[in-house]
Amino acid sequence: MTSERLDTMNDSNGMRVLGIVGSPRRGGNTDILIDEVLAGAEEVGALVEKVFLNEVNMAFCQGCETCQQTGECVQQDDMQMIFHKMSQSHVLVIGSPVYYNGPTGQSKVFIDRWYGAKKGTFAGQSVILVVPFAAANASVASHTVGILNSAVNGSKLKLFETLIVPGVWDSGAVRKHVNILAKGRRAGREAIEKLG
Repeated sequence: MTSERLDTMNDSNGMRVLGIVGSPRRGGNTDILIDEVLAGAEEVGALVEKVFLNEVNMAFCQGCETCQQTGECVQQDDMQMIFHKMSQSHVLVIGSPVYYNGPTGQSKVFIDRWYGAKKGTFAGQSVILVVPFAAANASVASHTVGILNSAVNGSKLKLFETLIVPGVWDSGAVRKHVNILAKGRRAGREAIEKLG
């Protein structure tokens, strides 16, 4: 499992932010944007961490309903660790590019597995969504944003901001959009400031 920063930084204000990268590309647009949000949170003293869904052991939901009877998923994999990190965080930054008009497979499996989390585990936490994609038309992201929003609402999380970023095809292309990077950094800062 890939996890960065949280365990090596000093906890200066007690606020924790978890970035969850649903793209398979390290250094890609989703990764870069999440880094900007995390950097903004760090600027105001938050402790940050990042998980790459493509690099964790994460099985598909089996729809067995065992979790609804016992409160625990029958599958023992990295999701238990991710759920723990999520439950310890004050802000979640969840990012997925648009793949074939929806979120990546990694992101969808991740969201499906929320069904197995204990009820109320994430209630009240703030969420920043990050959705970059190649098409110029912002409506192309509607299904991806809709699925993410449904997961947020269903888990009683509080949506703080959604960064929809069209027109970024090549890996790293978002670096040319200085205003978008600044918006991401500002979102990370303001999410922590609002909680403080």
